[in-house]
Amino acid sequence: MTARPPAPARQRWLVPVLVVVLSITVGGGLLARELYRRPVVDTGDSIAPTTPTSVDKEDQPGPGDVKVTEDAARHPDDNAVRAVLQEYFDGINHHDYDQWARSASKGRIEQTSRAQWTKDYKSTKDGSILLYRIEPGAGSSLRVLVGFTSTQSSNEAPEALREGCIHWRLVLPMVLEGGGYKIDTVTPGTLPEQEKC
Repeated sequence: MTARPPAPARQRWLVPVLVVVLSITVGGGLLARELYRRPVVDTGDSIAPTTPTSVDKEDQPGPGDVKVTEDAARHPDDNAVRAVLQEYFDGINHHDYDQWARSASKGRIEQTSRAQWTKDYKSTKDGSILLYRIEPGAGSSLRVLVGFTSTQSSNEAPEALREGCIHWRLVLPMVLEGGGYKIDTVTPGTLPEQEKC
């Protein structure tokens, strides 16, 4: 009868295999982290793009120009989407319903009367606007992930967060209408992320 080799000798190959597997796993994780980082692209004349956390509290909401991540900048509709977002936020910041309405779909305008819009945005200023992502939606529509900061009178803030300064992150649907993209009505049940500045 042949004697079996001791157990440690049989498992000697296991240690190098585990080292290789662990190295590949760590290396793959580091590579994935680098690939999925979304650095901000400076698309305007400003020196550095802003994010809600890079603006001092007394300077909130920050600049009103729309910045974009590399991920969003690579999308073929980046310029069109950015132009619509800029008009949308400029309309709010200038308290100009007509300017805002040029960025909105017919459905969104029908849901928002001029009187209600004027009341809702009477004291609102939006800034530190960052376009994170552009994804395809149903048909030719798009889903746009945007973060921004708003300041407003606390009694005009959303009921869920009665604060004078709020960081927002939400998905805005966009539809093709009249030869260009427009911001559409938000799907019921879609809750934006919001937190106090």
